[in-house]
Amino acid sequence: MKLMNYCQGQWIEGKGEGAPLYDAVYGDIIGHASSDGLDFGEVLAYARQTGAQKLQKMTFHERGRALKALALHLMEKKKSFYEISYRTGATKIDSWIDIEGGIGNLFAMASKGRREMPDDIIYTDGKAEILSKNGSFIGHHIYTSKKGVAVHINAFNFPVWGMLEKIAVNLIAGVPAVVKPATATSYLTEAVVKEIIASGILPEGSLQLICGSARELLNHVESQDVVTFTGSASTGMMLKSNKRIIEKAVPFNMEADSLNCSILGPKAEPGTPEFDLFVKEVAKEMTVKTGQKCTAIRRAIVPENRVEAVTEALKERLAKIVIGDPKNENVRMGSLASLDQREEVLQKIAQLKESCELLYENKDFALEGGDKEKGAFIAPTLLLSKDAFNADVHSLEAFGPVSTLIPYKDAQEAINLANKGEGSLVGSVVTHDPAFARTVAIGAGSHHGRLYFLDRDCAKEATGHGSPLPQLVHGGPGRAGGGEEMGGLRGVFHYMQRTAIQGHPTTLGKVTGVYQPGGARPESDKHPFRYHFEELEIGQTLTTHKRTVTEADIVNFANVSWDHFYAHTDDTSFEGTFFERRVAHGYFIISAAAGLFVDPGKGPVLANYGVDELRFTKPVYVGATIQVRLTCKEKINQEDREGETPRGVVKWQVEVTDEENEIVALGTILTMVAKLPQE
Repeated sequence: MKLMNYCQGQWIEGKGEGAPLYDAVYGDIIGHASSDGLDFGEVLAYARQTGAQKLQKMTFHERGRALKALALHLMEKKKSFYEISYRTGATKIDSWIDIEGGIGNLFAMASKGRREMPDDIIYTDGKAEILSKNGSFIGHHIYTSKKGVAVHINAFNFPVWGMLEKIAVNLIAGVPAVVKPATATSYLTEAVVKEIIASGILPEGSLQLICGSARELLNHVESQDVVTFTGSASTGMMLKSNKRIIEKAVPFNMEADSLNCSILGPKAEPGTPEFDLFVKEVAKEMTVKTGQKCTAIRRAIVPENRVEAVTEALKERLAKIVIGDPKNENVRMGSLASLDQREEVLQKIAQLKESCELLYENKDFALEGGDKEKGAFIAPTLLLSKDAFNADVHSLEAFGPVSTLIPYKDAQEAINLANKGEGSLVGSVVTHDPAFARTVAIGAGSHHGRLYFLDRDCAKEATGHGSPLPQLVHGGPGRAGGGEEMGGLRGVFHYMQRTAIQGHPTTLGKVTGVYQPGGARPESDKHPFRYHFEELEIGQTLTTHKRTVTEADIVNFANVSWDHFYAHTDDTSFEGTFFERRVAHGYFIISAAAGLFVDPGKGPVLANYGVDELRFTKPVYVGATIQVRLTCKEKINQEDREGETPRGVVKWQVEVTDEENEIVALGTILTMVAKLPQE
């Protein structure tokens, strides 16, 4: 079998024999991969000219719906992916992380795109900045899609997750992708891409696949492109220093293997839940994916008086690990991804032994299925650092089932040891002492992309030290590459350009699709609540009639709400306060405002959906006269659902003023508004 490349809208077989691909469990040849004959310049140009143009005509919501449909499609096909994944040496649990974890990223970003972004192709960032005395000149920030392509160069350990977690964010951003998986496990990536293309869900040009060598790929990138890399720090630095990357100032996001740590808190004695959790977590991170995770625990930092207890507990757990063919139900750890990888891990273990004491090793391990010679099998190895600060453990990584215990004397030494890794993707702290957790967060946060605090209270629902989540950033400083992936909308913005815009509020309101302070407010011919969703215009305003606040209003609201705060009920308690006399409840003012602006008749407004950013800016005393200006601030389209009235959400700016025309209350009211009836 020869793997195929998907480029320029067609499946293409690379020229020549290509690189051989081996079954990691039995050593059989699976096939060959070659990208020879591909014109990488044309591949990238096709993405920019075809993929980008089609994607960027879609709104964030449309892209989100496409991702959700794709995720559902891949879930239906996952069984076939598992069968292929076993050949990479992955157990069922390992494959679940890779396959369903990757698909989960699609679901998560689909939701983010539809719920946290507008039904538009522009994203408005933050609030307006008033740049002039009278407010006729303001500034804002927007995000728009880059006009280039995302080039993803991925690692061998997660051939599905590595691709899907990256394309999930670039597709929401409206940027197409060219994916270059690591050759050793590219056969699984190819299988997933075949299903993606066959589904026809993504616009043509959104995704292209290169199997085999990437050769001169980066020599063709442009300034609007984004390159991401996952793999070794040395390879990452070589790619990042590419002349074209530097000359064109191409964003380069690197996520490199790092010497992640886990710290056992000083109060976590044997017998406590935290001690057991620590041992379980270290053993799990050593053996899941056979230790081939960029987030695995390489350095287990423990109080010096707990080393012996931790050693014995870990040895007991590791001795129970069944190694072999991952299809075997009894097997808990499969093989490494390749024989080359096994050789590299063994070399690194030998180097670590020069400065560390061997605590556990089993060269004569039994194998339940698989080929011990041709398969890339290796047993877990546990070491102890003899010289905590000078050992190679802080600079050498064996990318397999290997971890080293490092003793510490006090909290500061634990922090110093954690930071000795010179930048990590993740560090965990297993402790039931919040004060210790805070100390580590302050001291080690600068050197870690993620800190994971584990204790008895969250253990049942916690996702694990080594599990990056689509809602949170994945990356880290220094050795870890200095990049960020995922992170919810933060990841999307890596593929978009943030631009400062300046001008009159009316103009910027049209640009952003959001009413801006000081913009034009045309009065409606009829009450705004009589308009359907499509008919409403941003800036459309209603100025209500007025109402005078009475003492009876305040007394009655106190009795109805049971809010008897002194400022509303006691005329003798104002000395030393900033109230002059009895003041109306803020919630009465906003309720009275609703009474002024709500149209009571049945109409397109279906329901009140909520209140955002409510502020009470000036006391309202008995005798004050209030008035409301209701302005259509923003419209958010919602997907039509079978059996429900088609609708959208409208955000209304509510300004309540007094007789001096000063704002006393300000907020945003959300309503569900029906769409026009369909013919």
